[in-house]
Amino acid sequence: MKLFFSFWGLLSVLSLQFFCCEPNQEAKSPGDIMIGGLFPIHESVSKTGQLIDVLIRFSVARLAQSLMMVHAVEEINRSGELGNITLGFHIMDSCADVTTALRNTLSFMKMNPNGTDCQHSPRPPVTAVIGDYYSEISIAVTRHLNLEQIPQISYGATSGLLSDKTRFPSFLRTVPQDDHQAFAIVEILKKNNWTWVGVVATDGEYGRYAVERLRHHAAKNSICFAYINFLPEFLVDVSLNDSIAETVKNITDREKVSVIVSFAKPDHMKSIFNNLLENDKGKHKVWLASDNWSQAADCLDMKTWSLNDVGTVFGITLKSGDTSKFKRFLRNLDEDSDLCQNNPFLSDFLKRSPKASFQSKIEELANMSYPYAAFSIELAVRAIAATVKDLCVDKQCNISTLQPETFRDALKSAKFSMEGKKYSFNDYSDVDSGYDLILWRSSSQNTVDMSYSIGRFDIETKRLYISNVIDQIVRNKCVYLCFADSAQCYKCDENTEYSDEGSSSCKKRLDLFLKWGDPYHITLLAFTSLGAMLTLTVDVIFLARWNTPVVRSSVGPICIVLLFSLLCTFGSVPLFGARPSDEKCRARQVFFGLSFTLSVSCILVKSFKIILAFEFDPVTQDVLKKVYKPPAIIALCMAGQAVVCTVWLSYKAPQKASEPLDEKRLWFCNENSYPAFGAMLAYIGLLAILGFVLAFKGRKLPQCYNDAKFITFSMLIYFIAWIIFGPVYKNVKGEYHPAVEMVVIVISAYAILFCQFLIKCYIILFKQEKNTEAAFRQEVREGFKASEVTGCEVQMWNETTVCVRQKLQFVWLQSVPDNYTLHLHPAGKNTEHGAFSPPFPCRWNEKQQRNRSYRLRVSMFI
Repeated sequence: MKLFFSFWGLLSVLSLQFFCCEPNQEAKSPGDIMIGGLFPIHESVSKTGQLIDVLIRFSVARLAQSLMMVHAVEEINRSGELGNITLGFHIMDSCADVTTALRNTLSFMKMNPNGTDCQHSPRPPVTAVIGDYYSEISIAVTRHLNLEQIPQISYGATSGLLSDKTRFPSFLRTVPQDDHQAFAIVEILKKNNWTWVGVVATDGEYGRYAVERLRHHAAKNSICFAYINFLPEFLVDVSLNDSIAETVKNITDREKVSVIVSFAKPDHMKSIFNNLLENDKGKHKVWLASDNWSQAADCLDMKTWSLNDVGTVFGITLKSGDTSKFKRFLRNLDEDSDLCQNNPFLSDFLKRSPKASFQSKIEELANMSYPYAAFSIELAVRAIAATVKDLCVDKQCNISTLQPETFRDALKSAKFSMEGKKYSFNDYSDVDSGYDLILWRSSSQNTVDMSYSIGRFDIETKRLYISNVIDQIVRNKCVYLCFADSAQCYKCDENTEYSDEGSSSCKKRLDLFLKWGDPYHITLLAFTSLGAMLTLTVDVIFLARWNTPVVRSSVGPICIVLLFSLLCTFGSVPLFGARPSDEKCRARQVFFGLSFTLSVSCILVKSFKIILAFEFDPVTQDVLKKVYKPPAIIALCMAGQAVVCTVWLSYKAPQKASEPLDEKRLWFCNENSYPAFGAMLAYIGLLAILGFVLAFKGRKLPQCYNDAKFITFSMLIYFIAWIIFGPVYKNVKGEYHPAVEMVVIVISAYAILFCQFLIKCYIILFKQEKNTEAAFRQEVREGFKASEVTGCEVQMWNETTVCVRQKLQFVWLQSVPDNYTLHLHPAGKNTEHGAFSPPFPCRWNEKQQRNRSYRLRVSMFI
């Protein structure tokens, strides 16, 4: 039964449209183009048990702002600039409450449950909406209005989130977004050397975004926050009193933090001041007020406290306009005028305090007429009027069928003027009008004068223009506190020390680098040590079996140089770990670059030897023989890398560096010149590619002593490792950054060590029967048979027969050891045509024999 009555009560509320205490409370004036108005005339609502919202906290200032819209509309109509077209208005109260605002917004839309005529109308009841003041409400309302593409122009919602036109395509505003305000506040702090401040903000879209941007800009200027307190967005929140108490405690506990930036609402500030000023530690502060309360005179109870108790209040205000015309409009109102009688918001205000005169109430309204609101609201009305002129005066249009979407698109590109200056919406549908900087002063009537301007901030130039008066104020009122606080809190060397939020002492930053005891470092060094020991072991094995066919066929001297270079490559790895120093930073890359260049140069020489086995053109072969000088090739390759490293060290040598990282200091080697670092690696890569191409051509040589396939495989591993290295090296941060290069160096060295020497060592140690001259002779014969050229006469004596053509293709000659001789016999004859000693391949001068078949006899010489 209770559920039934609750449901029936809900239907009654929706059907009767109970808007903020009274059903259908609204202010309307007819016109050809209707403009909706949404103002927080009441700053809060209280829920009752009967599902009816009761208004609380009537705002005279917001009522005055709704009347500014009325005045601007009437001025446009009187001017005749729209010809026969008139503007009308339909004003609702958002009550500073999202739910109430959404419910009242239905009156502007075709989906209005009470507007049956509207549902069948070709367009919504209003063409555009001006309001709301608060970002939290505007975010919800614009999403609602966007269902029917109705444009909304806010005169005060400054959250940067609303600049996202993907999420809020129908939202525009005649004020700049809060990122600019945060930047301006930081400029003020920086100018006065206020680097240790407190922050108070509302816990909503406006406050959270403003603090986030304040943090962003403050971090770039070494400005820190002693505390940040967020207050509930809505004044009826049950946790509000606790949040106010916590904020007051933070301010009084940190007595030396004398500068406070506040993005709170006026009522929040009123509660803070009433509680804070009871404690002497909370007095005489410097307050930087955001546009949210910088012109809210009622936030300070002048009957109880004086401005001197508060301290100094600087205010950031939106661009100010001329309020004289509006005040004249108010003072010319008659108590029996249509506006006073038919505007329920105004009539309710006039009925309050029956003892007060009509004129005194009008003066109260005039005194609460904020210049920024006069500018932003009138500018919004003029933007709408300019759009109407563009669409329906300069051109012809059917007003009855004019769609909000068409009007919205035209509004975004409209040009409009005010007070002799031209304006338009930017790409984010904002008007970057700038900010004024004001100073609160006590007036003779024991009130606060907020009209004293001391500067401005220009958004286009990002410059703060401020008068010298602020220097006098700072010097007289708060320089001691600010600089005393700075002296205690900002002697911290940010490279070596840090301070906790709210702390008055410095703490030592922990040094961060790849330490010797780190498990990852230990693992890398273990693999490095193992690789070095294996390299030495292979070296010993090769020297001990120097005269065996396996060692001699591997070009023994080159292998020894290759093993030495691998040992140096492994030796360069430890230089990348532990605490960096200038010497280590310079040595590690150069040592690795030169040692690994030597390794790749040796592989290039071995690959070059393979290409000689393929080229039998006499001219080309002569050239290759002259070029094939292993010591010269290796020296030339090393010289190129030495030049790169010398230039690097001479102009921009690597050096140790550090950067703060939270509570630690990260030490690292700054390469200083990434082009030089890249040139060193690219040079090695170029040599590796050349060796890979040469070796790849000989991949099909006989198995015996054929290094080509092993060179190819080792270079493939090298390429894969270093290709992966690039993106990983760029993205890995912190102490493990040098470990990335260490891993790649170890992998590259192991690839060469295993591919070049593992099989050879296995044969030397465990397959000694294959490391004999007879076994080699048999391998060579099998290699010859597998490599015969088809179409030749085959005479199988004890050796292999080959075919001599215009281009001899002795693909097997790479397999013949250096201590063998080839004997060439004409097929079918025992006579020897010629004997050839290494290096192979060989040629002879008797051209008439080229088309004959020959038999090769292999003999070994000592």
